[in-house]
Amino acid sequence: MKLFVTALFLPLVMASTVPAGSDSVQSTFGTPCTPKDAALMAPRRAMSAYMFFSREWRDAVRAENPDAPFGEIGKLIGVKWKELDDEGRKPYMELATKDKTRAEEEKRVYELQKSASVCDDE
Repeated sequence: MKLFVTALFLPLVMASTVPAGSDSVQSTFGTPCTPKDAALMAPRRAMSAYMFFSREWRDAVRAENPDAPFGEIGKLIGVKWKELDDEGRKPYMELATKDKTRAEEEKRVYELQKSASVCDDE
């Protein structure tokens, strides 16, 4: 929750701490004003249950198949995922649900910051 409070009030803090004689918050704090910079500041998307599974198993599959190329490792991980039953997928589904909540909250805060951006008046 600390991230939410900090991120929500960041534009207010930045605007109130501009040194005297400075003509813009952007020049002082380097607030992203270009679409490219704003895209770099955007929150990460939520990971799927499969991606959490893949992250956990990639090293083990690579160790079992040291000569397999990158694409083959991905296929082997996919086979392992398909072999899992609902009970086996449950921990990864829970991680994905938590990550989706995180991503939605970060996106909401990001949109609030973007709409309150000091660069809109330039």
